[in-house]
Amino acid sequence: MALHVPKAPGFAQMLKDGAKHYSGLEEAVFRNIKACKELSQTTRTAYGPNGMNKMVINHLEKLFVTNDAATILRELEVQHPAAKMIVMASHMQEQEVGDGTNFVLVFAGALLELAEELLRMGLSVSEVIEGYQKACKKTLEILSDCVCSSAENLHDVKEVTALIRTAVMSKQYGNEDFLANLIAQACVSIFPESGNFNVDNVRVCKILGCGVTASSMLHGMVFKKEAEGDVTSVKDAKIAVFSCPFDCMVTETKGTVLIKNAKELMDFSKGEEDMMEAQVKAIKDSGANVVVTGGKVADMALHYANKYNLMVVRLSSKFDLRRLCKTLGSIALPRLTAPTPDEMGHCDNVYTAEVGDTQVVIFKHEKEDGIISTVVIRGSTDNLMDDIERAVDDGVNTFKVLVRDKRLVPGAGATEIELAKQITSYGESCPGLEQYSIKKFAEAFEALPRSLAENSGVKGSELISKMYSAHHDGNKNIGFDIEGEGPAVKDMLEAGILEPHLVKYWGIKMATNAAITVLRVDQIIMAKAAGGPKAPKQRGHWDKDEWDEAPDNFETHH
Repeated sequence: MALHVPKAPGFAQMLKDGAKHYSGLEEAVFRNIKACKELSQTTRTAYGPNGMNKMVINHLEKLFVTNDAATILRELEVQHPAAKMIVMASHMQEQEVGDGTNFVLVFAGALLELAEELLRMGLSVSEVIEGYQKACKKTLEILSDCVCSSAENLHDVKEVTALIRTAVMSKQYGNEDFLANLIAQACVSIFPESGNFNVDNVRVCKILGCGVTASSMLHGMVFKKEAEGDVTSVKDAKIAVFSCPFDCMVTETKGTVLIKNAKELMDFSKGEEDMMEAQVKAIKDSGANVVVTGGKVADMALHYANKYNLMVVRLSSKFDLRRLCKTLGSIALPRLTAPTPDEMGHCDNVYTAEVGDTQVVIFKHEKEDGIISTVVIRGSTDNLMDDIERAVDDGVNTFKVLVRDKRLVPGAGATEIELAKQITSYGESCPGLEQYSIKKFAEAFEALPRSLAENSGVKGSELISKMYSAHHDGNKNIGFDIEGEGPAVKDMLEAGILEPHLVKYWGIKMATNAAITVLRVDQIIMAKAAGGPKAPKQRGHWDKDEWDEAPDNFETHH
């Protein structure tokens, strides 16, 4: 009989073999804080216009070169449970306002770092949390006093360009004016009078070649496809959209045809051809001159389409089909029948063009008030274009936030220093022990201008003391001047560097909540991972004759 080994007494005794548990300040809280600090230090260097890029290679070996925190985190697949909470907070920020993800990470990291100092000084976790909650509540009240202006008219391209510029600048420093103008045109052209704006209606089409400044924007949609038939351009198009293949109907039942001689064989295939021709002719007679299909295009159908002068475009994605229907005001028909006038869409110009060496099909509206607009991005590499796409995404989201709330606060660290100054004085007026954590909350705001400065190669402490002195004199719009020499400051309202009030509001809220959640954890209990030992991965050669020799292995390198 095997010898029974008794387990160590205590909590471990109750758990299964292989389970781990950490408890207490030293093991659980400080460990969690350390993980979150590491994470926020990673993304801190990517904060602001002069932020460094990260090169991330994800599990599918796709390469990302970006300084967009949301993308970096999405591709990193963070495993640590506490760091995951902060990642979730920044994902929520991305969904709520679409920008300011890095703000959440840097701020939450700073809050936790300072909380560690307080805990080491001997404050209890609950006092730190209480102070943070009080300070957060007070901050959100003060934030509305920091508002320096608000958007007047969101239908004016020039004004929208100025407001979007800050968000684009942090991703694409140097091209911000050009890109902000493109994005503003795209947003304003589809912003209806009713005032509900859908981010999904600004599409992005990336075409390799040329430079960033060759990018353009048009009303309508652009697809990286070629027209199937001979007709490549149609003015004043009436468009029939089918979600089925452009092919003859296949009968539901199976049947066997007995053919006795050659003439019957000729007649049989002739019947199929006549039927196809009748269908295409019916579509032509309904007034349509462009056919968009979601499936494959049969050769015979294409032959008759050319004969009747129909332009045929094939889209493989059903989402693209839906969006196109939205743009054209048409209905996607599930079977090949002649469309009624209500089901047909209309477009001023449908044509194929060659951009660089890529063939594209363009559905273009001449009038401004289309439902969908497209930004065509040009760039020398795919990574560059992906990054510009993220900048466009941020710009469009900023516009959406401004539609919800037009208030703006000064950027470049001006708001943060003003909040820090006011929260510090609020902390001094609090009697209890939480005053220490309130002051630390204020200090955490300094992490943001400090990151901006350090990423620009300027001494952080020097800049922060300069900004504090300007704010104490009552200039609450003074922020860090990135273009200036050394730690220069200037008025952000005049410089036009403004951020939407909601981005800051939600950012502070999410970061504080995430930090408090991490601090509340005092024990980590990890059960043993399910399943037995992992089987070693077999590496077959990729050039196999039989599929079953190397089941799910498509690796080309060893």
